[in-house]
Amino acid sequence: MAIRTILVPLSGGATSEAAVETAAMLALRFRAHLEALHVRGDPRDALPMLGQDISTPVTADLIEMAIRESDENAARAKAAFEAQITRHGLVLQTTPTAAGPGAAATAEFYEETGDPAELVPTLARLSDLVVLGQSGRVVDRPFSDTLEQTVMNGGRPVLLSPAKPVPTVGESIAIAWNDSPQAARAVSGALPFLAQARSVHVMTASSDEGTMHAAELIAYLAWHGVTATSHRIEPIEGVGNGELLLSTAHDLAADLLVMGGYGRAPWREMIFGGATRKIVGTSRMPILLSH
Repeated sequence: MAIRTILVPLSGGATSEAAVETAAMLALRFRAHLEALHVRGDPRDALPMLGQDISTPVTADLIEMAIRESDENAARAKAAFEAQITRHGLVLQTTPTAAGPGAAATAEFYEETGDPAELVPTLARLSDLVVLGQSGRVVDRPFSDTLEQTVMNGGRPVLLSPAKPVPTVGESIAIAWNDSPQAARAVSGALPFLAQARSVHVMTASSDEGTMHAAELIAYLAWHGVTATSHRIEPIEGVGNGELLLSTAHDLAADLLVMGGYGRAPWREMIFGGATRKIVGTSRMPILLSH
């Protein structure tokens, strides 16, 4: 499937600049339409957490403070969007254009009000790719609610962009392959990247019993014009699965890691499980996730 629409949610926080820069780069590459979304929270949603004994003046002050913070976040999100649109020369547009090599990469910015963890997965279902930014919170907690819900319920591949911008995405791709439906969907979602990559590496674990051989995935990719090589990862005592995957991907000079979630051992709980603390929390390369 071609990538024609890219959704990039922007919180207005530290993660926004890198996320929208990555999304703009990909919009140019695929001649796609970039939809930058800022979700405003409803200031009244925080009031029940404060209890029932708060006076009316205090309540009004808190709502005013929340509105002011919301406005500031929205302004930062839009400023990050506008800076990248200018830098990459994307055309502001809200209506579809004809696809093809000569098509212009277009973009728009819009806002919604609600809970990002609910809105983003819903909007993702009518996008070809979602780009989410890694943040300090992700490092501390391994994942955010929005990331988890979008991967699990959005039905589309999610590209997690590192906290700092990277010069390339997908020139050299490493695939974590374990024959699971999740890994298969991740590979399918990554095909537009794989078709353009200079090198593709299929990583499998020697202790993963019952897994299809990497050769079968390589043969499948060949039907899509993709040449790939296999790499069997041996377990190392005291080294977790996340460390092994990242170390191998780095050794292969990969600038994109493709992986599915909730597969069989040894990649079990790869997404939002133990290994994620190293992969999602510490990776400096983009990760294409699919469930």
